[in-house]
Amino acid sequence: MPLFETMLREKPPIALELGTAYSKLGYAAEAYPRFIIPSEIVTEENETIKLFNLNDENELYDNLVEFLKKIFFKYLLVSPRDRKIVIVESVFCPTLIRETLARVLFRHFEVASIFFVPTHLVVLSTLAIETALVVDLGYQETTVVPVYSGIQILYAFQAQDFGGLAIHNSIKEKMLESGVKEEDLSETVIEDIKVRTCFVTTRERALQYRSGNPPQPCRSVDYPNGGKGTITIPGELRETALEVLFPEDNDNSGLAYLILDSILKCPLDMRRTLAENIFLIGGTAMIPGITARLKAELTALLESDLYKNKLFIKSIKFHKAPAKENFTAWLGGSIYSGTDLVLSRSLTKEQYCKCPRVPDWSNLDDNCVPAC
Repeated sequence: MPLFETMLREKPPIALELGTAYSKLGYAAEAYPRFIIPSEIVTEENETIKLFNLNDENELYDNLVEFLKKIFFKYLLVSPRDRKIVIVESVFCPTLIRETLARVLFRHFEVASIFFVPTHLVVLSTLAIETALVVDLGYQETTVVPVYSGIQILYAFQAQDFGGLAIHNSIKEKMLESGVKEEDLSETVIEDIKVRTCFVTTRERALQYRSGNPPQPCRSVDYPNGGKGTITIPGELRETALEVLFPEDNDNSGLAYLILDSILKCPLDMRRTLAENIFLIGGTAMIPGITARLKAELTALLESDLYKNKLFIKSIKFHKAPAKENFTAWLGGSIYSGTDLVLSRSLTKEQYCKCPRVPDWSNLDDNCVPAC
């Protein structure tokens, strides 16, 4: 019997996705997270600091304690003791974070169990499919992981350190060049400018910008900066800020190259299926125009000398996420946490007390989570 059918008789699991920039939180089998909050804490000195500090394990532990207190007692309004927790995480999450998070939840909050589910795998449950090339456009990095028949093909993964943060840096640099003062460009303002005014331009216009013969730019807009006057956002910035995702360099490190290189590492009989099942997730995937631009870049690369004799793919297809791309991974975790898997695959408090470690994703038994 599915777990959500017994919710009236026991406490429903809590589903958490702790991201670098934002965290999503809610309950099992819900269609939307209850809250999406910044992954940061405010100190007693009213200083805002990021949640994850990998340089100091003790500070990371204290940060997680304070942050989870806020989640449980301010937002979800529940006692975490003896609760089942589902954590949606990337398989590339540093071991330090996983181990510290488990220690905080078991030792400090005394939860009943933790079910770690891999981001790139559980998102497929939102589409009811088992095979796709999952592209996670996150805040600090972009990762590409093929999933075939419910198995993550980890040896074919690709990653690059461009994402939301790289876009923010690009916007800030261009705004400073246009004469805007640095004190007027907080991280919140830059992110708001990205979300409200920027888009991904077409491949043809991007090539014109790169060639030094720029086209007529789109219209500039005025951005009201919270009572400090207005900031003029140049049209060229609006359509070129996201070009950091499609760099032209000798390293071939652009987003389209990551996708094709990942497909190329997979066996021959998988490649066509993966190319026709590309799934974009993450906050950056919500920027208008990114899917159309990515398809144009992939189509052009397939005809280039670099790939035309290696990849014989005729069509590129994308899945449309059933929810907003920034919380599609959380939704997959919510679906998994509403099944019996949370009972059979979780790490319980008793198991952790006997052996205080979290199973690693490099173990095939942990890499393969049964389909819902």
